[in-house]
Amino acid sequence: MKIGLAQLNSRDDKERNLAAAEAAVDRLAAQGVDLVLLPEMFNFLGSDAGNARAAESIPGPSTQRLRAKAQEHRIFLHCGSLVEKRDEGMYNTSVVFDRGGAEVARYSKIHLFDVELPDGRAYKESAAITPGRDVVTFDCDGITAGLAICYDLRFPELFRALTDRGAELVLVAAAFTVATGKDHWEPLLRARAIENGCYMAACGQWGTSTPTNQSHGHSMVVDPWGMIAAQCHEGEGTLAVELDMDYLRSVRDRLPVLKHRRRDLFV
Repeated sequence: MKIGLAQLNSRDDKERNLAAAEAAVDRLAAQGVDLVLLPEMFNFLGSDAGNARAAESIPGPSTQRLRAKAQEHRIFLHCGSLVEKRDEGMYNTSVVFDRGGAEVARYSKIHLFDVELPDGRAYKESAAITPGRDVVTFDCDGITAGLAICYDLRFPELFRALTDRGAELVLVAAAFTVATGKDHWEPLLRARAIENGCYMAACGQWGTSTPTNQSHGHSMVVDPWGMIAAQCHEGEGTLAVELDMDYLRSVRDRLPVLKHRRRDLFV
């Protein structure tokens, strides 16, 4: 399987953001990818108030446009995430469409980013977003893929739960801040890959979205040994990587940590 990541610089202009996402999908599809991954808040990234105004139900205008792209190119398309409007609140939600445009997965971010950073800035995602509760995997042409969003990356129990459900590939949509991303983004991704003997594909926002919010970027694919297979750096861009599932199985055979878990001691 060949996967593609589209690193974007989404801002508070939904039409601009959607056009940029569609163009990136087109470029990656032309490279023969089977799956495209977009970043967190791909269709709109602004203030909490702006994000709330831009919220959509699913299906809605943004997801329908990406659904059409999945159908057009006959690919799996992971729509990063967007603010999903439900009767009971707003959720930070990922949606995945298959090659025919059918929805095959929907995941709402479980862990919300409520922190004060070293530079003094505070984030309280829970003031605007309701946390999800479900661990989600789906079948992608015979590969079991799991879903996570941004701050989830700091909670290894989620990734172990995904592996328990058969995940061989975890797709992470993110908008990691520069303040945390410069030190933690790569080590966390490599650790999650090593711990679970899985591929990690993490697609991030890059650049300034609001005057006080700058995203780290550095979207990457990490292999089951913890090595970076490919990485974007500064700026908007795309990358495409071929996954080697025989290599994944060989890593799990050589280091069978998943078999050695003490389930009698640890839940």
